[in-house]
Amino acid sequence: MPSFLTHRRLLTLASLIIITPMGIYSKFYHGIGAWWINDYAGDILYEIFWCLFAFFLIPKRKVTLSIAVWVFGVTCALEILQLWKTPILDSARATFLGKMLLGTTFVWWDFPHYLIGCFLGWLWLQIICNYQHTKRN
Repeated sequence: MPSFLTHRRLLTLASLIIITPMGIYSKFYHGIGAWWINDYAGDILYEIFWCLFAFFLIPKRKVTLSIAVWVFGVTCALEILQLWKTPILDSARATFLGKMLLGTTFVWWDFPHYLIGCFLGWLWLQIICNYQHTKRN
């Protein structure tokens, strides 16, 4: 296996492959509890995604807490940025990618979901770090 693709990175990549479509689907879900899944479950998955993405770049146990804290801080800042309406931000938010990355509307209730998502993201990183790969003959 190439040195870049460590077991941690492979597990993180597999996790990203699972969590990314879940996060996108959460924005289009129309079943039971759609209001919560569309608005708040997506927030939780968004935080987990960014924790995994950062860990893919720096797959070291000692940075897992820092990653979760930084992801929480940056997404809280992006939430507060939603209070500002400028032509540049509004045009970015009008696109699917801009809406997914920047959000569109400031909501206080997003903050606890960001915290939950970062905590779950940190737990997910701990599980990846604790995974013991054993060779089978």
